[in-house]
Amino acid sequence: MDEKNLALTAIQKKLLGKKLSYREIYAIMDQIAHDKLGDILTTYFAASGYSKGFSNEEIYFLTRAMVETGETLEFKGITADKHSIGGTPGTRATMIIVPIIAAAGYTIPKSSSRAITTPAGTADCMEVLCKVSFTKKQIYKIVEKTNGCIVWGGSFNIAPADDVLIDVEEPLAFESFDKVLVSVMAKKIAFGSKNVIIDIPYGRTVKVHRDEDAIVLSRKFEFLAKKFDIKLDVFIHKSDEPAGYGIGPVLEARDALKVLEQTRDRPIALEIRALDLSERLLRLCLDKKAPPAPFKNTRDWAEHILFSGIAHEKMMEIIQAQGGDPFVSSEDLHPAKKYGFVRAEKKGKITLVDNKNISTVAKILGAPQDKDSGILLKKRLGESVEKGDELAVLYADTDYRVSEAKDSLSLFPLYDIA
Repeated sequence: MDEKNLALTAIQKKLLGKKLSYREIYAIMDQIAHDKLGDILTTYFAASGYSKGFSNEEIYFLTRAMVETGETLEFKGITADKHSIGGTPGTRATMIIVPIIAAAGYTIPKSSSRAITTPAGTADCMEVLCKVSFTKKQIYKIVEKTNGCIVWGGSFNIAPADDVLIDVEEPLAFESFDKVLVSVMAKKIAFGSKNVIIDIPYGRTVKVHRDEDAIVLSRKFEFLAKKFDIKLDVFIHKSDEPAGYGIGPVLEARDALKVLEQTRDRPIALEIRALDLSERLLRLCLDKKAPPAPFKNTRDWAEHILFSGIAHEKMMEIIQAQGGDPFVSSEDLHPAKKYGFVRAEKKGKITLVDNKNISTVAKILGAPQDKDSGILLKKRLGESVEKGDELAVLYADTDYRVSEAKDSLSLFPLYDIA
């Protein structure tokens, strides 16, 4: 049986809930990677995984096949990486973590995604500051010069089947947990990362709703890490609202720069999230060794790199190496000129910040395609508000989009007030 017929038969089997062999899964990945399956059949396969799920063995086969049907990279020294499963808008911790780890002397070649279920992916936000699409040879040069990079994983032939699957999933804004797992690990493996921190937020309005589900997912990550000889730490935490103030590429990039610049109005929750993850990733890289003197622990080390401005300097090096302006500042980043306000309709306390609705409204405003469109959140969970208080600002390139977004708030409220 030829590859295409084998792939078709395998998709039929999976739709019926049957398990697939490595040869069958490789055939599917190979056909997808070479654009031979088409969007309809690819969507059927994505849907089969969402509804039926995969066994641990199939997850291993999928990851291996996704890596083997694309290019791989290999870097010298201790390599690190971080990845969030996503679902929480406005939480651009990667753009803070990468320069911290690179400044500590470790290699962190970060392959990032564009938006799937949120109004901006890390690649979309980094693209506000510099280029993110590079060849394999160019990535080696950037990392050799700076110890790190933040690039779009779809810019060259790394785990190509994953990017095709992302394209068919994006319109419906869904990803199965198994697909998230395979997508993340395939790109970590292909980028040669040996020390990986996985960020799994859970909460009422994010991808993973319960801590029990987060634990199940973390065990699958640990299973795959062992299969591919990767040291991995999973950071599970409750996430009820965005860690930053901005939603959308420009506003999220501005938040990250504010943390690196240590401005007074920086989003502290985003800073804490970045330090939590950096601390754990540095610990993995040290492999039970003590941090350099005079630091007592990896948290102390990470804080020094960030608070002293060393991380900011490193980020500017990375931006310059990726073709951007090494003197760019948070003050240079401005949202779209058209805007409207979201105001409290009654007095009370904010009892819910709806991440899903925030993502929906930001997309109506034009994010991530219009990089300067999005939402600036003015209130946080638990804060008291008076009737008429400003809750958020909506930004878009046209008055029409602002009006559409405001009209949508009756269906997709950003906040619950009680």
